[in-house]
Amino acid sequence: MNNPVLRAEHMKKIYNAGKENAFEALHDINFSVYEGEFIGIMGPSGSGKSTFINNISTIDIPTEGSVYIHDKEVRSMSEDEIGVFRYENLGFIFQYFNLLDTHTLYENIAMPLSLAGRTDAQIHDRIQEIAGKMNIAGLLVKYPYECSGGQRQRGAICRALINDPKLIIADEPTGNLDSRNSTELMKILQDLNQKEGVTIVMVTHDPLIASYSTRFIYIHDGNIETEIKRGGMTQEEYFRRIVDVNADESREVLAG
Repeated sequence: MNNPVLRAEHMKKIYNAGKENAFEALHDINFSVYEGEFIGIMGPSGSGKSTFINNISTIDIPTEGSVYIHDKEVRSMSEDEIGVFRYENLGFIFQYFNLLDTHTLYENIAMPLSLAGRTDAQIHDRIQEIAGKMNIAGLLVKYPYECSGGQRQRGAICRALINDPKLIIADEPTGNLDSRNSTELMKILQDLNQKEGVTIVMVTHDPLIASYSTRFIYIHDGNIETEIKRGGMTQEEYFRRIVDVNADESREVLAG
């Protein structure tokens, strides 16, 4: 097993801590992500999966416990340090793309490098390289609203990868795409993982999308309830195992 890119130790998230209406959304989570993994995360609405991914990715901070990203403990950093650490180490892909319509695709993709203080020449060369890989080099002068959903998500992937991050966080990346574009996107992410060794943690509501991962995590009521490693399974076998986990959960809910 490779070195952990990320590890959470006894991570808890409590909203309104110390008040009568306090709610513990995550319960004593211990979790690691290793270099080269592609982790798919599922769970019912309200299970804590969004809270989970936010707290392991510096978007939110745990109430208790620790989160280490390459041995740097997030809770020990100031807000400014977290901001710098985030764009130097993490790449984010969101359901709604989070591209600025007032900026071209080129300008959107360039933002992390601009924040990192790279020269115009360095930014240009890197954007041309990564946009070529994503087949959007001819779209860089366009604004996001002039592009299709699939093209915008490719632009968002370029922005996420532009700084060679140690970890990609993908939150429902296919949620705003049709089935064809969803399949294309997942093949891109799978190739990045398998051919370039990019480490990915992805939240999804779709078992088929989750079946592109190498390890599956099912979160329920703020706990990691089930874990499946794909190993030597075919994608179809892995998909069926994931479907079974979701079906078991649904049967338990119906049983009351």
